[in-house]
Amino acid sequence: MKSMLIIGAGEFGKNLARKLMSVGNEVLIIDVNEEEINKIAPEVTRAQVGDCMDKGVLSELGVRNFDICFVCISQNFQSSLEITSLLKEQGAVHIVAKSDSENQTYLLKKVGADEVVYPEKDMADRTAMRYSMHGAFDYIELSPEYAIVEAAVPSEWTGQSIRELNVRLKHRVNILGLRNERHIDPVITADHLFAKGDRIIISGEKDDISKLLDK
Repeated sequence: MKSMLIIGAGEFGKNLARKLMSVGNEVLIIDVNEEEINKIAPEVTRAQVGDCMDKGVLSELGVRNFDICFVCISQNFQSSLEITSLLKEQGAVHIVAKSDSENQTYLLKKVGADEVVYPEKDMADRTAMRYSMHGAFDYIELSPEYAIVEAAVPSEWTGQSIRELNVRLKHRVNILGLRNERHIDPVITADHLFAKGDRIIISGEKDDISKLLDK
């Protein structure tokens, strides 16, 4: 369990808070908008109305005590910059800031963000790759070269085992798990026989995954 501070209760901030809570973290979310804070308050450890542009507010929060501080301001980039800088100044352990452009990403890192997330670009990239690969249901980019993809088992694999197909050597991908209906099995043996309707979760270089799925 980690202690998280979220500054900004817009849609991204609220959804982030919900997910962090669902996986067992403690979450304090703060925003100047009382209405938005009241909406999310029942779902988090603590919700507070406050302006983090005020050094006194950040000081009272004790930003050093949080494992991660998220800056999720959406409509005022100047506020994001100033709050990120203030968090750094007050000794925040790790700062993650939300960006809407490459220029914003550059500036946020310059003033003290340890990491910057660019959700709209990330989702656009993920969606483009998912729909570009034949039979892909989900796509996660690990680096510019590597990815994890959930895809339909190639029809020619039906009734054959991982061992028989020699997947890793022939196709240069790793099988991380198998989804059957709603169940995910992360541990499958080399003797597993693929069935029609199975989905595989694979990792590898993007080009190798594309070659496999586009056959």
